[in-house]
Amino acid sequence: MKRLLFLLFTACTLAHTVMAQSAAPGAQHDKAFLLDYYQQTFDALAKSVEGLSDAQLAFKSAPDRWSISQCLEHIIQTEPALFVYAKKTLEQQPNPERRGDVKMSDDDVINGMTDRSFKAKASEELSPKEAGTYTNGKTALKDLKKQRKALLDFIKETSVDDMRNRITDSPFGAVDGYHALLYIPAHTARHTLQIEEIKADPNFPR
Repeated sequence: MKRLLFLLFTACTLAHTVMAQSAAPGAQHDKAFLLDYYQQTFDALAKSVEGLSDAQLAFKSAPDRWSISQCLEHIIQTEPALFVYAKKTLEQQPNPERRGDVKMSDDDVINGMTDRSFKAKASEELSPKEAGTYTNGKTALKDLKKQRKALLDFIKETSVDDMRNRITDSPFGAVDGYHALLYIPAHTARHTLQIEEIKADPNFPR
């Protein structure tokens, strides 16, 4: 997936955090935090879709809103594109001299991605099918877990210094390789919140 698609998708959800940033970057997390966040977001998604029926997975609060099935499809089809972006960032030559340019903290990335008051429209390539592919939450989770193996192996094999010493520019400022890998579970968390919003609709099937 082209880098531009990723930037267009994330810019509207993260750009507002730049205005709230201080001159000094916030605390940086380690690899254990990153791997734990992947697990946390997977577990939260699993809990959110546990036991849902076909009707519940297919429910839409309005014709132009996504169903839970579509949210699951979008999460699963988007992660490989985000992983490609992260790998491209980490394949570039180290430029640690630019670490001071990074003003966005790890928590800024998470908070920006999970702020549901800012809506983002997915590109056509990353938009789910009209009906949604998944009629069973367990199948979706199985696909996500299988897909994530290569991603998690990549994180385990990459040092945090290598992540932090690759700086790239984005519409919301300079970011590093760690951020590129953090976008992925934060994106899952964002859409898990969307699923909870769908479940809270008064017309959601019980």
